Amino acid sequence: MAEYFFVFIFAIVALGVIAGLLLLSSFLGPKNPNTEKDLPYECGMLPSEEAKGRFPVRFATIAMLFIIFDIEVVFMYPWAVALDELKIFGLIEMGIFIAILAVAYIYIWGRGGLEWD
Repeated sequence: MAEYFFVFIFAIVALGVIAGLLLLSSFLGPKNPNTEKDLPYECGMLPSEEAKGRFPVRFATIAMLFIIFDIEVVFMYPWAVALDELKIFGLIEMGIFIAILAVAYIYIWGRGGLEWD
């Protein structure tokens, strides 16, 4: 528990600095609200009509897929560091993990989830 003492002190100081800065900005910041400032900001222009049609979500879908498959690296790094201790059990477990991700990748590829057309 003694090794976490400085982490605890750091967390207390960080929270104190954050709270102090928030309080300081609320006291020293300018306070002149008006109706113009309270309106929602939309790229500097007032919306004149409703949006037409549906927006494509292709980029967001591929970005989410990238994040999902990128998390695989987060799990591979500690495995690679501890491979000497895990021996053959760790190798088999990582093979199963990669196989599951490969099946998911092939499924998404087959369904056209990686196409930009």
